[in-house]
Amino acid sequence: MKSRFKWVTAIIAVLVSLIIGFNFNNQQTLAAKKDPNVLKIGMEANYPPYNWTQTNNANGAIPIEGSHTYANGYDVKIANIIGKRLGRKVVVVKTEWDGLLPALTSGKIDLIIAGMSPTAQRRKAINFSKPYRQSTFVVLTKNGSKYANAKTLNDFKGAKLTAQQGTVHYELIKQLKGAHREPAMRDFAAMRQSLISGTIDGYVAENTEAESLKMVYPNAKAITISKMPGFHVSKDESTTSIGIDKKNKQLLNDVNKILATIPNNKRNKLMSQAVRQQPNSGNSTSKGAKKENWIVSTVKQYGGMIIGGVGMTLLLALVGTIVGFIIGLLVSIVRTIPTPSTRYKNWLLNFIKWLLSVYVEIFRGTPMMVQAAAIYYGIAQFWHINLNRTVAALFIVSINTGAYLAEVIRGGITSTPEGQFEAASALGMTHTQSMWHIILPQAIKNCLPSITNEFIVNIKDTSVLSIISVSELFFVGSTIASQTFQFFPTYLMISVIYLVLTFTVTEIFNFIEKKLIGDKNYNLNTNQIQVSTAKDAGANN
Repeated sequence: MKSRFKWVTAIIAVLVSLIIGFNFNNQQTLAAKKDPNVLKIGMEANYPPYNWTQTNNANGAIPIEGSHTYANGYDVKIANIIGKRLGRKVVVVKTEWDGLLPALTSGKIDLIIAGMSPTAQRRKAINFSKPYRQSTFVVLTKNGSKYANAKTLNDFKGAKLTAQQGTVHYELIKQLKGAHREPAMRDFAAMRQSLISGTIDGYVAENTEAESLKMVYPNAKAITISKMPGFHVSKDESTTSIGIDKKNKQLLNDVNKILATIPNNKRNKLMSQAVRQQPNSGNSTSKGAKKENWIVSTVKQYGGMIIGGVGMTLLLALVGTIVGFIIGLLVSIVRTIPTPSTRYKNWLLNFIKWLLSVYVEIFRGTPMMVQAAAIYYGIAQFWHINLNRTVAALFIVSINTGAYLAEVIRGGITSTPEGQFEAASALGMTHTQSMWHIILPQAIKNCLPSITNEFIVNIKDTSVLSIISVSELFFVGSTIASQTFQFFPTYLMISVIYLVLTFTVTEIFNFIEKKLIGDKNYNLNTNQIQVSTAKDAGANN
């Protein structure tokens, strides 16, 4: 009876978790539906002054899909003009740089407005509008550095330089003779921190990035390389355009017509506004004002984002572990079914076991980040199924966890003494009955430490889901760090939150494990009357 009660409790817990998850992400699920009156703009929202994330709708900011935050910047101002002329509501879909192209080609967004250059390689995948911004290229370094007074391309010899991954900027480093091309970085926030901390000597960017960086880091020095002798760059590489899916010819024509009505002086004015309105480091205070503690100011400004990130992380880890446990349990049971007597059943069972083995090996043998990108973007691109990113994340974590726990539980079943199977058979139990009443309760109890470990791993590994821009704890931390430029304290705070979560989960499961083990004085070879302790014996005397 107790065994059945535990199973019923587990099923109820799963249902409650799924209901909580549905309510928690109801806004995101509704936003995922295709609405012809909504214009979805893909951008990083992490590249000031082109685009950034903020907590309110000040200065014409527009909402970010699936969150309570907003996006602003030069790209957003251009998007607002386009949306107004088209008569469509503009919504930002915050997406990592590497995910912008697959998001567009899979139909998850309508436009890419993210400071993207229309290179020849990108034109093979998508169409581009006429340019909406033209820039010159610079190397950003620090005042007083060895390369701060560079006059020629050869003056960067020995410099450790980098640029954003997947951009033309990274290829331009090859023209700086003798410079050491460091590994490309994911975003400008990481490059800024690397420059400030001294791990690189500089990075290649556009002149607008130089204006933006100087607003928050006055010690920055921009060296224009576009006009240096021997420097070559194509027209496409020095401009930024709007990305549009090749199938959407009408939208391309409409966007080009709208851009043609925006004069250069207005574009320059919009960029100047974006530079002034971009987030500062959070350390500037008015003269004579008392400087507020960084943690206090961060909690005040970004507390809601942090709580939302913690909630999303726990949701993904909890539901993923519970559903993964159920998947792993079913898979392990099937893979331990005895060989049937008939040839047909034997062939069918072996085929099913082979399929399950393939599933386990694929999802244990590939990184979750790769699985997330392939499932989220691949399903939309090839089968035209537009999954909500949170639903996709829950699915990915669940099937990944199921593959690992399938082997864990299978090991727990096979480690059960063979005599227990034989005893159950002697009592007239079927295989299903013996598994349900005798084997599985013992196997699950023995596997509990491994299940706890998988739960903890899921809490930490949800950070890789930033590849599909799920707003979990790490993704939120990266956003805060990029807005405040306080990288070390921000990530230290995020680390402490992760530690608190994993430590709490460990203690909860340790308590559950102790309850399942029961009384340590219990002796299988005696009854309760025969068991006594030294204290009882003293009392009887």
